[in-house]
Amino acid sequence: MTAPGLRPITRKLLELTGALRRVNRACSTFQTFAEVLRLPKRQMTKLAFPLQELQRHLTPDARLDLHVKIFDPSLEDISKAESVFTATGRNRIEYLSSAVRLDHAPDLAHPEVCFIGRSNVGKSSLIKALFALAPEVEVRVSKKPGHTKKMNFFKVGKYFTLVDMPGYGYRAPEDFVDMVETYLKERRNLMRTFLLVDSVVGIQKTDSIAIGMCEEFSLPYVMVLTKIDKSSKGHLLKQVLQIQKFVDSETQGCFPQLFPVSSVTYSGIHLLRCFIADITGNLKTDGFGQLELNT
Repeated sequence: MTAPGLRPITRKLLELTGALRRVNRACSTFQTFAEVLRLPKRQMTKLAFPLQELQRHLTPDARLDLHVKIFDPSLEDISKAESVFTATGRNRIEYLSSAVRLDHAPDLAHPEVCFIGRSNVGKSSLIKALFALAPEVEVRVSKKPGHTKKMNFFKVGKYFTLVDMPGYGYRAPEDFVDMVETYLKERRNLMRTFLLVDSVVGIQKTDSIAIGMCEEFSLPYVMVLTKIDKSSKGHLLKQVLQIQKFVDSETQGCFPQLFPVSSVTYSGIHLLRCFIADITGNLKTDGFGQLELNT
């Protein structure tokens, strides 16, 4: 029997526990797309299609097209694709190995995608967000720039392999160019390179290293804009327009559509998952927007 003086304290603790559960449920909203679909339409669009949300703020006479409809899957498509990134007994998602040279890399037949970007661009945080539905996968995230020194390989079930490349710029490995250039040039099963750009500062001089490699080797690549939660909407839109102009006028192999994301709010993560599942051949497509899971 609870003592009379303890009853108010017990009641307060129960209320606090309930509040914490509600907060936890709110935080997990961004990890499960089924929960995202229950949100109000405006909030759901902001999380699932952040580029479309930004385009709403363009003036009608804006001359620059953000190409939001090039990859435009339905909500059902994104929901189906999420199963590729969900760890189950039959779909093991795990860290495989690390390598400093291509001949030390695991020899796998699966399609492969790699993530590359400037030191402190948020690369490891993004990969951790992509693997949010596989919480046992250890993706080391550090506050110190230049933490990743090797090529880290992650197996995503029977579907594909994801490679976390060392960052370039500050504290980059001394053999960065040789390591990464050889990988990009000779990795036969590399399907797409995801080049991360910090949306707060835009394309920097050091980014020309990775852009130059992709263009020189005629590699298909995609620009992913990280940290979109760190800027005001006006500043973010300004950066997006500048980067879009660069992609349209200065690149040949870059996918026209940008992918803005946040590893904090999970905005854009669901769409990026769907795109990866599609370009690795794990979704049967009848034109973008008509997707079926390839099991």
